[in-house]
Amino acid sequence: MSTGDSAAPRAVSAADIAGRPLRYFDFVMAAFVAILLLSNVLGAGKVAVIDLPFVGLWPFGAGILFFPVSYVIGDVLTEVYGYARARRVIWAGFAALLFMAFMSWVVVALPPAPEWGNQAAYETIFGQVPRIVFASMIAFWAGEFVNSYVLARMKLVTGGRHLWARTIGSTIAGQAVDSLIFYPAAFLFAEGWTTGLVLQVLVTQWALKVGWEALLTPVTYLVVGWLKREEGLDVFDEATDFTPFRTGV
Repeated sequence: MSTGDSAAPRAVSAADIAGRPLRYFDFVMAAFVAILLLSNVLGAGKVAVIDLPFVGLWPFGAGILFFPVSYVIGDVLTEVYGYARARRVIWAGFAALLFMAFMSWVVVALPPAPEWGNQAAYETIFGQVPRIVFASMIAFWAGEFVNSYVLARMKLVTGGRHLWARTIGSTIAGQAVDSLIFYPAAFLFAEGWTTGLVLQVLVTQWALKVGWEALLTPVTYLVVGWLKREEGLDVFDEATDFTPFRTGV
């Protein structure tokens, strides 16, 4: 078992539990989708600042504080429940993002009542640039699947050992794909964005997200260990079809 618990859960192939209901899977999926949506709604629109020693004031997107938690939960899903169930959750998150973008567009576009004076503020918060929305959704989809695939493959190679290496290694790969897609697609050649600035923000955000994942490793160990004990299973993707274009478990 990855957490080193003496009462190890039973190691099973993902195919052995295909279609089987599991006790906490739905709750983990709900947490993933909720954090994904909230980090995009509440965090994406604000640029915060932190005073770093020897550096000074450093701006950052507020969403970075919570969006990486979705990657942590993605790691937990793959490690505990296997790639197929993580794949199903990624598609659920993608569909939720798509609906959120559509709902935001419709609500912002509705003519406001004459006595309601908050339309400008509403547009500032919820009005989304289509290019950025598209880039965000594609980057999320690709990055999460790379993250899940790398973790599942590393689990087979390591025989379920060294959870920290799998979570950090998969995040390095997944966040790299996410950042390499999102920042160029969203900001390259946009007004006020030079190529150098896009690359600087890309590398900075990638490093911060990976660092955040590393800091949360003890939490990941606790959650993974508890869920494996409660479910009584340790899932290995020995005969899994790793295509991302399915939703069955």
